[in-house]
Amino acid sequence: MNSKAAPLRVLVVDDSASARVMLRQIIESDPALEVQALAEDAFAAARIMANSLPDVILLDLEMPKMDGITFLRKIMAQRPLPVVICSSLNADGARRSVEAMEAGAIDVIRKPEKADREKFEEARATICDALIAAALTARQGRRVSARLAGGGAGAAAPVPLRSTPRLSADEILPAPSALRPPPPTQPVVCIGASTGGTEALGQILCDLPPDAPAIVVVQHMPKGFTAAFSARLNGLAQIEVLEATEGLAVKQGRCIIAAGDSHMLLRRSGTAYRVELSNGPAVSRHRPSVDVLFRSAAQAAGANALGILLTGMGVDGAQCLGEMMRAGAHTIAQNEETCVVYGMPREAVQLGHARQVLGLPRMSGAITGFARLHGSKAEVV
Repeated sequence: MNSKAAPLRVLVVDDSASARVMLRQIIESDPALEVQALAEDAFAAARIMANSLPDVILLDLEMPKMDGITFLRKIMAQRPLPVVICSSLNADGARRSVEAMEAGAIDVIRKPEKADREKFEEARATICDALIAAALTARQGRRVSARLAGGGAGAAAPVPLRSTPRLSADEILPAPSALRPPPPTQPVVCIGASTGGTEALGQILCDLPPDAPAIVVVQHMPKGFTAAFSARLNGLAQIEVLEATEGLAVKQGRCIIAAGDSHMLLRRSGTAYRVELSNGPAVSRHRPSVDVLFRSAAQAAGANALGILLTGMGVDGAQCLGEMMRAGAHTIAQNEETCVVYGMPREAVQLGHARQVLGLPRMSGAITGFARLHGSKAEVV
């Protein structure tokens, strides 16, 4: 008997004929996916769905007759299905993409441009990964288990890895032969997340008090979209939430979110911290990469840091969470029950790199407890 899993069916909804052709080519390049149908607007998509439901919908937001946000809300109200937003890079597209995620979309990706071949290949891998993660998400529990994380006893066959190379953090920041423990100073919290992370981060950050410890975050999102996401959280949370800029101070009461398409590193500046940006190659097929942030935190903060790895597909962050742990940091992985995609945290747990495994509702308490333990009342400036 052939145990090979059937490809996951994707319904592409985009009013641009050229975009539909390009997206079909991208989807069909991955053996784990197949195009169920192409629809030029929401009404055509609804007719297709009346006959057969897809495993996942790839949805453009700017469409005639009915815009993507309205269609998304109708889907979620009538027959919830995994939806990935594919949006153009502009301020309105970024804002509406964040709105779409609040309305129930699993992920948001940037519509690729063929002009830059390297960037197009990175985008192709990102799109396929996002569709697979979303398609395999159980809507009741909103999580993907062992299949995405690479197997395990009794698990389904793992999804094939993308053909793009999986570079390590060595591409950006060499691992030192030995770490000198940094002197005690203010605590800093380093968080990594991917699929499902926008929802998780919103819950964590909005539960924190105004004097929460300094936080730096890598959330896998496209360039331009992280600015809208940061602005949205800044209006909801009691702490300040900013998109990263070169040299921005890492301090108590502030959360810095890595800008899309740029790695973010934590750097020591006397007894304080700042962030540094890098446009180096994608690491673990991501830019920004959690592994890059975590490695820099191991070197700059050591035992003054708390590393948290949240929901997401793949392995980004799992390896260098171990470097933080070996440098003396406390490390936490989100538990399977509360993950949208139990991939990155699962890898960290399997490697033994998480000192603690917690559900999402307990994360903010762990952060404030860490701050109390390390005496965070003196501000880092």
